[in-house]
Amino acid sequence: MQKVDGKTVILGLQHTFVMFGATVLVPILTGLDVGVTLFMAGIGTWLFHILTKFEVPVFLGSSFAFMPGIFAVVKMEGGTLSEACGGIVLAGLVYVLASIIFKIVGHENLHKILPPHVTGPVIILIGLLLAPVAIGSAQANWALAMFTFAVAAFVKIFFEKRNKLLSMLPVLISLIAGYVVSMIFGLVDYTPISDAAWFGVPKFTMATFSGRSAAIIIPIAIVTLVEHFGDVLAIGNVVGKDFIKEPGVHRTALGDGVATSLSALFGGPANTTYSENTGAVALTGARNPVIMRVAACFAILLAFIPKFTSIISTIPGPVIGGISILLFGMISSIGISNMVQAKIDFADPRPLMTAATILVIGLGGASISLGGVTFQGLGLGAIVGILLNAVFLLTTKEPIKKLED
Repeated sequence: MQKVDGKTVILGLQHTFVMFGATVLVPILTGLDVGVTLFMAGIGTWLFHILTKFEVPVFLGSSFAFMPGIFAVVKMEGGTLSEACGGIVLAGLVYVLASIIFKIVGHENLHKILPPHVTGPVIILIGLLLAPVAIGSAQANWALAMFTFAVAAFVKIFFEKRNKLLSMLPVLISLIAGYVVSMIFGLVDYTPISDAAWFGVPKFTMATFSGRSAAIIIPIAIVTLVEHFGDVLAIGNVVGKDFIKEPGVHRTALGDGVATSLSALFGGPANTTYSENTGAVALTGARNPVIMRVAACFAILLAFIPKFTSIISTIPGPVIGGISILLFGMISSIGISNMVQAKIDFADPRPLMTAATILVIGLGGASISLGGVTFQGLGLGAIVGILLNAVFLLTTKEPIKKLED
């Protein structure tokens, strides 16, 4: 059993701050319970780690991808949130089925289907598609956002060789610094804190099932599976390990699917591997999976303490936006690093055109609907990239060139 010391607890708290904003935003927008969401995010993260042999430093938070499906079900005559949750339960089981298929296909074949010039641009897209979220938060007060950004950069660079612990806490320190400055200039609304209770039990509700919710929500899992693969590759590149091979993408998909189904079964949203936390791992260099499990424990605890939850919710948007510029940018940088390390030769037109197509489709807002399923953004870009790469290899029958050392 890995030791949990004070340093690990502090780093876990930092990851709690990183995931909190986006995780609670989903229930706020959809009407699901915030307490249930936090509780199931923590439980889901622990389940994921158990099923992946405690090797992958990932936190599972609320998935935004299923929100359109939730809205669509609720808007139908007699539609309810519990009915939408029933569809999400079934979507999670699609992940379980996919995990079996991934196990049969094998990691070697998966790497052939998804080479670096496909996965690299997909990882780049993960960061770039999140960029508007960071800018949208930051532009409300650029001075405050840039102050937060500067504190994070200073802490990481200045303390890198002077104090290793502090150099691993740029997110937490910058958020605290940004919050203090916000308090000084009267930018914090304390109303949610005063209104919140000290203790509260999450409002768990059982999912209900219907054919119509299944038809709307299950297809979304096809797109999110592609995103899941990209997320696993991203965190693998951050820590220098091939998680597709070991513990295996079949295990990560299983963990994500089981966590999603369990969350929705009790009235929570779908779970997903959080890019925000991947960015934090890249920025801080804190790669121990135990840190994510500590963050999961904090999430479970916060689910029962609305007062503390409300304090985090009062962090001004520009403070979050300032640090998000770094976090999301780090993710895109990982995608670039992935291709550099793989020595992809872009003098070869095949990887060049594949990468270019993925980026344009992913960023350009392209959307295709097939049989009621809508493919767009990251999912559509990844699917087109996979197909285009396969066509190039089948027609030319030559391996992709690599740069010489």
